[in-house]
Amino acid sequence: MNEKGNISIHTENIFPVIKKFLYSDNEIFLRELVSNAVDATQKLKRLASLGQYTGEVGDVTIDVAYDEKAKTITISDRGIGMTAQEVKKYINQIAFSGATEFVEKFKEAKDANEIIGRFGLGFYSAFMVADQVEIQTLSYQEGAEPTRWVCDGSTSYEITEGNRTTRGTDVILHVNADSEEFLNKGRLQEILDKYGKFLPVPIRFGTRTTSEPDGEDADGKTNYKSVEVDNIINNTQPAWTKAPSELKDEDYLAFYRELYPYSLDEPLFWIHLNVDYPFNLTGILYFPKLKENFEIQKNKIKLYSRQVFITDEVKDIVPEFLMLLHGVIDSPDIPLNVSRSFLQADSNVKKINAHITKKVADKLAEIFKSDRKGFEEKWPDIALFVKYGMLSNDKFAEKANEYCLVKNTDNEIYTLKEYAEKVKDIQQDKDGNVVYLYTNDTAQQDGYITTAKDRGYDVLVMDSPIDSHFVAYIEQKAEKTQLKRVDADVIDKLIQKEEAKTLNLTEEESKKAVELFEKAISRDHMKVHVEALSENELPVTVTIDEFMRRMKDMAQTGGGMSFYGSMPDNYKVTVNGNHPLIKRILSGEDDEERQQLAKQAFDLALLSRGLLTGNELTNFVKRSVSLIG
Repeated sequence: MNEKGNISIHTENIFPVIKKFLYSDNEIFLRELVSNAVDATQKLKRLASLGQYTGEVGDVTIDVAYDEKAKTITISDRGIGMTAQEVKKYINQIAFSGATEFVEKFKEAKDANEIIGRFGLGFYSAFMVADQVEIQTLSYQEGAEPTRWVCDGSTSYEITEGNRTTRGTDVILHVNADSEEFLNKGRLQEILDKYGKFLPVPIRFGTRTTSEPDGEDADGKTNYKSVEVDNIINNTQPAWTKAPSELKDEDYLAFYRELYPYSLDEPLFWIHLNVDYPFNLTGILYFPKLKENFEIQKNKIKLYSRQVFITDEVKDIVPEFLMLLHGVIDSPDIPLNVSRSFLQADSNVKKINAHITKKVADKLAEIFKSDRKGFEEKWPDIALFVKYGMLSNDKFAEKANEYCLVKNTDNEIYTLKEYAEKVKDIQQDKDGNVVYLYTNDTAQQDGYITTAKDRGYDVLVMDSPIDSHFVAYIEQKAEKTQLKRVDADVIDKLIQKEEAKTLNLTEEESKKAVELFEKAISRDHMKVHVEALSENELPVTVTIDEFMRRMKDMAQTGGGMSFYGSMPDNYKVTVNGNHPLIKRILSGEDDEERQQLAKQAFDLALLSRGLLTGNELTNFVKRSVSLIG
């Protein structure tokens, strides 16, 4: 047998097109060729299981080898192999049956994944790194002859008798000058680890040195010796391919460490996905300890197709909030190489997305119902995740409303429904709105918290970066409910009741007090108001408007309110007209004494907010000493 010919293409040469488009992602060649070898092996196993192959299956380990001097990389399998006719069909014809359409459709493609794997081009990714590709193959069929196919990257090929004596296929790449980086053990190991770590057929890449016990020394301590063993790069039966009933907690934790060997924390819990209708989906998703870190590395879910790694950029397959999870998703219904536009439009992907959301929501509900105390202990680690999910996914929010928790300043924990019931009577204002008071800094806002609690009010702790958005969510979902930060105004204004207090100052005294404090403060962004408050309240209180502060907080966490982020803080200075100190200040002996006392009362208000710093704090201390003296 000796045949030379041309691959029939009715358009321009396809190889330069492949090289041009895929050069930036040329390491894919090894994934494609190893995946082909796995497919050939799996087909042989299938034929044997059906009784259509009666020979000995034997060792089916796939070998990847390189020769730095000869500048070759060889991928060898013990799969079904090919006859000369099959080589012509699968290598020459099928791979190019869509070539014309390919070139027309993908001339402008920017993403390598839009090309490789479409139109049967996976094998031809070899030409990204090789000047010449050679196939040595022997079919499993009885009486088959070995076949050799060789091509130099043009449309010309040659088929001759091969030299393979055992069933299977060798693909030999004669690496080009631009791709000699791949003639390196470390580089090849890196690619195999990335794409082939969990392939279902053993992949051997040379040998590695390990230690094993070798008797004992005179003191009874174990001796070790170095031995060369096969370097099998993959775990052929990763945890997600097994039934949940086969696995124990330690198996899930061991697999997590296999996925993330450098992770310091163990996951809190996990979800094992196992669906075969209406689509195929397996996988394990882990809940990591998130704490309050909003800058999360999101690319921690790895996407596989039949145990072949595809990508860790899965935002079109799982909802964005689920990208805070770690783990593996495997679905043969997602093509090995897909463009983002394909993923966004694919009906299976949308179903998978919805299914994963439901499974995660159900798992959290199950833990909450079966072990509320344990769930509450985990809450600080998962609160960010749950709130993020509720903000971004309505379906998730419907279920999460049942187990989303809030905590007050007494460290008491409630569901949203329980908390609404707790405060609905005591914290209702004159218009029938229930007001939730909250703090984002218990230490700095302690004075305001104490004042609220003295009135019998409850104060929530909302101190995570996402809470500036979550307070708005609660207001939107809860009927006639408002959330106000405890330092947004004086307590009587935060929850206004029917009974308005009488102001002890005359109109003239009130006007004088405003003028006095404006002069003492002398700050454009601080507006002075006189209010009728309880004489037990502070003489002066400094607050910032709830709406403006909330917009600024959301701007800081990327809430699309950047306009507010650049605006200055505007404070309200409330002078308590019913406090005895205000009367005393107004009746001071001279203007200088009145200014000193007003300034002192104002600085005390700033101090309680943590706003008194630097030179102003130093002057306050000096003034305090002189007033005491």
